[in-house]
Amino acid sequence: MDRNGFTRALLQWYDAEHRDLPWRRDPSPYRVWVSEIMAQQTQMDRVVEYYKRWMDRFPDVRSLAEAHEEEVLNLWEGLGYYSRARNLHRAAVLIQDQFNGEFPHDFADIHSLPGVGEYTAGAVASIALGQREPAVDANVLRVFARLLDMDIPVRDRAGRNMVEDAVRRLIPEDRPGDFNQAIMEFGALICRKNPRCEACPVRAYCRAYASGTVPLRPVLPVPKEAIRIDMATGFLVHRGRVLIQKRKPDDVWPGLWEFPGGCVEPGETAEQALRREYLEEVELAVEPVEKITVVRYSYTRYRVTMDCFLCRYDGEPSEPVFHEAVKGGFVRPAELSDYALPSGHRKLVDRMLADMRFSHLFKS
Repeated sequence: MDRNGFTRALLQWYDAEHRDLPWRRDPSPYRVWVSEIMAQQTQMDRVVEYYKRWMDRFPDVRSLAEAHEEEVLNLWEGLGYYSRARNLHRAAVLIQDQFNGEFPHDFADIHSLPGVGEYTAGAVASIALGQREPAVDANVLRVFARLLDMDIPVRDRAGRNMVEDAVRRLIPEDRPGDFNQAIMEFGALICRKNPRCEACPVRAYCRAYASGTVPLRPVLPVPKEAIRIDMATGFLVHRGRVLIQKRKPDDVWPGLWEFPGGCVEPGETAEQALRREYLEEVELAVEPVEKITVVRYSYTRYRVTMDCFLCRYDGEPSEPVFHEAVKGGFVRPAELSDYALPSGHRKLVDRMLADMRFSHLFKS
């Protein structure tokens, strides 16, 4: 490959065609770091929306470090993968304590921050600090699998090493950040899963294009089969308040709030599962009185179908005993917007608000 020709063609395309993203206007280490963490597993239009809200509330390391985790999670709600928000908060506290509030400039120090892998460290170091470090994400792996016509799985360690070595050799001294962003942008807009080879500015340098193997690249591992789960969740209202509980630190979605419920076991109906789960989780004998909706959502390999019920508790309940949560209690439904909920439970609230049968419950 003509390295200079490839780099020149790529950067010319990037200069003319790159998207106007807010963190590119002022690429400080903090701003690039936040944008890269948000962009993991998230569509770019949603990243831009949440990034602007985030910067309004947490414009720098100090404001993030001094915030309560609950507020951070609440602002993050809707992006999913909440460990990203927790790690941002933890890293900000660490920067405040160990680096006197100044974002570290050394690659190893950046890489040592909670939730920061090689890719994110490389992106911050190159884009914000001008260092010749590769930033290899899924887009970059796909691009180089085609450029080099790689016949090995690109996401395996050997394949990734090959790509990182190639990127490192190509990064120009004068524009390392622009080069990394150009490769990522090129992968997002041109060399996509279904590539636009007719619009490719660097196809003259692409071995897969020359050999006709673009449809075969990248080589991917066999995907794992999805695991399907049936769940039941209860919206228990008592004296105008609804019961919620906070998940344990070692649980799925740690620190988020939810309505009690759980998995439907073989041989159970959703109603039976809900009665059992309420007894096991909070020691309350509830009765499902009306099915509200069915919510479907996914996380990692799991595909969840969640039957949601309005529940009744007859009598005067004592304080619930929270066996499967850190804490919990009864809150006014109108206050649920103040609590960070998993996506499935937030969908339940949104559907209830849009349904005349239940929307009156949320009026102050």
